[in-house]
Amino acid sequence: MHKPVMLNEVLQALNPQDQETYIDATFGAGGYSQAILEKADCSVVAIDRDPEAASRADLLKQNYPKRFSFVEGRFGEMVNLVPPQGYDGIVFDLGVSSPQLDDGARGFSFKQDGPLDMRMDKQGLTAADVVNTFEEKEIARILWVYGEEKRSRSVARVIIEKRKITPFTTTTQLADVIRSVVGFERVGFDPATRSFQALRLYVNNELGELEEGLNASEALLKKGGRLVVVSFHSLEDRLVKTFLKEKSGNTPRPSRHAPNPLQKPPTFILKEKKSVVPSEAELRQNPRARSARLRWAVKGEAA
Repeated sequence: MHKPVMLNEVLQALNPQDQETYIDATFGAGGYSQAILEKADCSVVAIDRDPEAASRADLLKQNYPKRFSFVEGRFGEMVNLVPPQGYDGIVFDLGVSSPQLDDGARGFSFKQDGPLDMRMDKQGLTAADVVNTFEEKEIARILWVYGEEKRSRSVARVIIEKRKITPFTTTTQLADVIRSVVGFERVGFDPATRSFQALRLYVNNELGELEEGLNASEALLKKGGRLVVVSFHSLEDRLVKTFLKEKSGNTPRPSRHAPNPLQKPPTFILKEKKSVVPSEAELRQNPRARSARLRWAVKGEAA
């Protein structure tokens, strides 16, 4: 199995114990699920929206027939996918998985030529649909809001010009156009990175799914249950940070002289005020970990 990013830190926060039950909300290549099962005599329910993840889960089903189960679906809908019991921990590894990124045919990578797809569950709009049919203003908005691409308007304008001649069908075709507009910025950073991230986030509604998934976690975790989230994008990390701040009662009051009558009792205890980042050793071994951020909290008394 592939070793996922920040595995040691995730296990330390999750702290798997015998007879406990955990949710791996983003199964991917199965690295977290396997490590949790090896760490303790516990059970894991894994979720993934990618239909190809089911075949990767078969090996764990064979090795841990009584302790591991897999459900295909979006983690934003996990309250309807898993048994309605109190769980001891839920872990999220956000973004695209290594199998998706490494397979050029899935259309996630600007480093490999493939169809301009980017759909995690192979349903709905593709990235090609967006760049070939959306209006210039909307394409620019997507690149700016989801990718924080400073040259979003220029990129969108050139996309519109190019698609009049030849529709976009491949990742290389789009990446080359973006690079021609954005230009070189720094060593080791591809100019197409932000735009590809933006399209992927938009096509898969990843920020909307994350909001739903965090709310579902609050409902599914039992008292003392651990919520662990690894993110790779500033927008994702900001969303997780805001959620945990609000749910742990760390948001500022309207007045320092009076309590906030609208503030609900905290449902989480924040264990780290700042995000945890990968070790230098991991960064040397896996450059993909460079943008990873881990945040975690423990479910408290309030329901």
